[in-house]
Amino acid sequence: MISINVNSAASASGLNLAKTNDALQKTLQRLSSGRRIVNASDDAGGLAVSMKMAAALKRTEATAINLANAQSYLQTQDGAFQVADKVLNRMSELATLANDPTKNSTDIANYNLEYQNLGLQMTSLAAEEFNGVALYGTGGQLQVSTSEDGSQTLGLSQANITGTTNIALVIVGTLTAGTATILSGQLQSAIQELATMRAQNGSESSRVGFAQDYLKINALNLEAANSRIIDVDVASESSQLARFQILQQGGTAMLAQANTSQQSLVKLLQG
Repeated sequence: MISINVNSAASASGLNLAKTNDALQKTLQRLSSGRRIVNASDDAGGLAVSMKMAAALKRTEATAINLANAQSYLQTQDGAFQVADKVLNRMSELATLANDPTKNSTDIANYNLEYQNLGLQMTSLAAEEFNGVALYGTGGQLQVSTSEDGSQTLGLSQANITGTTNIALVIVGTLTAGTATILSGQLQSAIQELATMRAQNGSESSRVGFAQDYLKINALNLEAANSRIIDVDVASESSQLARFQILQQGGTAMLAQANTSQQSLVKLLQG
């Protein structure tokens, strides 16, 4: 039916053109932002999952920073262990030198002078800190998280460097001709005690390293999973862009054609 008041073809063409324009605008937004989900209405469930993954990724990165600091703590602690090892070895050497019947009392007194100063150096090392946190303590541990949710932790030993039996004995000992043999034996045991502490430090450092590797891998996986949800597929969206552009051009042409179709009524009325 030909009607003056209603142009159904033009109305339908206008409606289709409006839908095409909306779809084209969304495609342009996605390509310009690089995001598949620009508005929450695009994928409400996907956006919720993406937000949780993004938060987990941030926590993972922060945990990795904490572990890097823990590694620095252990490395600083090991550096002090290396110095302590040199100190104890020198003390052991002095005890051996003092256990020499050809040395007079003045010689041994000179050895003892250095020995006492080295004992003070061991006490000083035991009081060292890392960013205000004690490197050594009473045998406790510092707990550091190895997972982003804090459910897994590892302990950093604060070894009691001057509290073990033999180390404590040698740093307060006095080197004389009569104590040289005793101190020499105690020093050998003290060096073994220090070696055990350093081995503990090394094992903890190794574990921290593996925990760091896991967090890096986990961060990459979270980033990839989140990207699949929220980032746009450029190839697919570019195809959609071309499609909607063609539909827009065709819809515009058909709307113009539908609007001019009413001109036939004028000719009919003119007779």
